Amino acid sequence: MQYLKRTGVLTALLATTMVFSAAPALAKTVKVTMHAMETTVKIDNQGTEYPAWTFGGHIPGPVVRVKEGDTVDFELINPATNKFSHSMDFHAAIVDVLKEFAPAAPGETKRFKFDAKYPGVFMYHCGATPMHQHIARGMYGIIIVDPKEGYTKQYPKPDREYVLVQGQFFPNADDDHAMMENMGWTNSLINGKIFHYDPVHDPDATLALAAKPGERVRIFYVNANVNLPAAIHPIAGIWDRVYINGNPRNAIYGVATYNLAVSEAVTLDIVSPADRPTNNAIVDHAMSAAMRGAITVLMNTADADPKMGKGDNILPR
Repeated sequence: MQYLKRTGVLTALLATTMVFSAAPALAKTVKVTMHAMETTVKIDNQGTEYPAWTFGGHIPGPVVRVKEGDTVDFELINPATNKFSHSMDFHAAIVDVLKEFAPAAPGETKRFKFDAKYPGVFMYHCGATPMHQHIARGMYGIIIVDPKEGYTKQYPKPDREYVLVQGQFFPNADDDHAMMENMGWTNSLINGKIFHYDPVHDPDATLALAAKPGERVRIFYVNANVNLPAAIHPIAGIWDRVYINGNPRNAIYGVATYNLAVSEAVTLDIVSPADRPTNNAIVDHAMSAAMRGAITVLMNTADADPKMGKGDNILPR
């Protein structure tokens, strides 16, 4: 009887330990600091320079990644050397547009906090007036909110992950009226460059996405166009799973093309054939966008760089 009692206590303790060990990590506060930078960036693979407005000196800005339930402690520094006010609008935040999203003038710093209440993938951008010009000139990026329960059968762990942010390129950076009326745009940008990862259509492109045959590749895609929706299609493939707004609860299967509204984001999984090397072209199937730069090549080869699409290498620059 004594042994049974001890066994029962031991079983209860083990069960309790298993429950706690399987529980998701506790929410935490994630500090995020960005600098509004009015600078020059290279807008294509030939090195053409453009007077951009950016978060951190790049188009898109840095990838922000947190877990559902985390608190984001955000700070935007607008240096006194800048000429314009800038702000931050996180689509993952539930706050006051007139308070947290208010602009910071040159020389000011704006700080606010928000809880990442919903899992998924979201756009962020500058919301200062005129908003369309700040976005068109490059002040946008992505925030990924991973689900608190982690990977599941419905939301399996990918072998590789990549971020693709699409934008419209208006060469006349000062004509905000044309941007608003959708006039004068000449090219599509993927992660800040025309044909960024497409050595097929641009011989000067030195980058392409990489994976091994049969791997599950997860794409976090943001439509940062000022005015145009995007029709995301993997040529020579089918999206195995599409998570609307990146939320694992919003899963659909076997999708050829997913329509992405302006400012919308989505998570897309693709699995290549495991028995041979193949290639895919991830395109905006609106040909006016694809043939102006919105084509990304994914190469599935046995010798794929093991670092690509992993850790900090999910947004190749």
